[in-house]
Amino acid sequence: MGDELRMGNPPGFFRIINNRHGIVAVIIATLTIVFAGLAALAIDLSHLFVVRNELQNAADAGALAGARFLYDNNGTAVNAAANLTAYNAAIANRSEKVPVEVNWSGGNNGDIQRGHWSLATRTFTPSDSLLPVSLWDTSWEELDRNPNFINAIRVRTRRENRPAASFLAGIFGIKNFVLSSEAIGYIGFAGTLAPFEVDQPIAICSQSILFNGRYSCTVGRMINSGQLVAAHETAGWTDYNQVNPCLGGTNSSDVRSFVCGDGNPEPIILGAPVSTNGGEISAAFKKFRDCWAGKTGKTKPWKLTLLVIDCPGNNVSPCERVVGAVTVNIIWITGEGEDPKYNEAPTEMEKWSNQNPDGSVRWASFVKRFRLKNLDNTPALYEKKSIYFLPDCEPQIPTGRSGGQNFGILAKIPVLVK
Repeated sequence: MGDELRMGNPPGFFRIINNRHGIVAVIIATLTIVFAGLAALAIDLSHLFVVRNELQNAADAGALAGARFLYDNNGTAVNAAANLTAYNAAIANRSEKVPVEVNWSGGNNGDIQRGHWSLATRTFTPSDSLLPVSLWDTSWEELDRNPNFINAIRVRTRRENRPAASFLAGIFGIKNFVLSSEAIGYIGFAGTLAPFEVDQPIAICSQSILFNGRYSCTVGRMINSGQLVAAHETAGWTDYNQVNPCLGGTNSSDVRSFVCGDGNPEPIILGAPVSTNGGEISAAFKKFRDCWAGKTGKTKPWKLTLLVIDCPGNNVSPCERVVGAVTVNIIWITGEGEDPKYNEAPTEMEKWSNQNPDGSVRWASFVKRFRLKNLDNTPALYEKKSIYFLPDCEPQIPTGRSGGQNFGILAKIPVLVK
């Protein structure tokens, strides 16, 4: 008996084996519960992801639709009906075949609100104001800080009255999930431009229309294509090419073909370079001047919407970056030949007339009346092949997609900022 004990299994061995079987059973039972919980979590999370995505789509649709109609056609007033537009667009969506919930019954309260979105602080401030804010002689930073500048619609969508059902999570007593989503649609300034939203193949330098960062209507400018003088060069020709703008330069034939035409044939992408030319293109200039004379009789401004480009150093390089769009009034264009006696100086323009036989007197009066200056703030000179313009500070029809700098044109297409 003693030998068998020494040669066989040690005492308590079978008791240990039996204990191990019990431990395994406990582990298996525990893991079964864990795996069931993980399965419940995975299934319900994927389900909630779908529901939340549907709610977000509904909020996005409402915010974009409301922001699209945040202003009337020319931006002269905030549109109170934008809230209703946002509401209708949001509730037209469903979540799991259930209509999304939007708690709004009118006005500017609840889940549909107009207000101000600050890009700098990423905050939304509700406001029921219907008064437009002047875009002129103010900087982007000032507008971004101004809560009275209504530029956004906030929309919330919910699943509260009919929450999203749980599946395996019900094992743990969770019967359903209350969910909500939020979106903010923002209307900024004209950025990326659709075909034919630019009128002529001229790109204005932002440096020539911004004063201390403000879009100003107090000073007119000259575009001189006869001399490449930094104090004069405030714009350049463009053929709208953004495919390979920095290779080969501007195509002169294309520029001429676009003069007095329908505008840019392809979209113009904000932030991307465009082919530009700060020098002379005589054929394009002659055609442009003839077009101006034919349309205005040289007695009234010619309103044009043009590209705005960034011109570091106040000099137009072969390819400059697009930063927005601006509307200007062309008020005079001098001829190609020298005119030292000011024989072609204007005698009449809208709200101005001077019939003095001395052309230099007429020109001095013209420059003073329209505040025409070079970039160095000296009075604009009377030079050949020069275009004189005033920034237009009347409300403009919204144009392009949001994202550009403030040059007085609100965007037509909003973007989601949240």
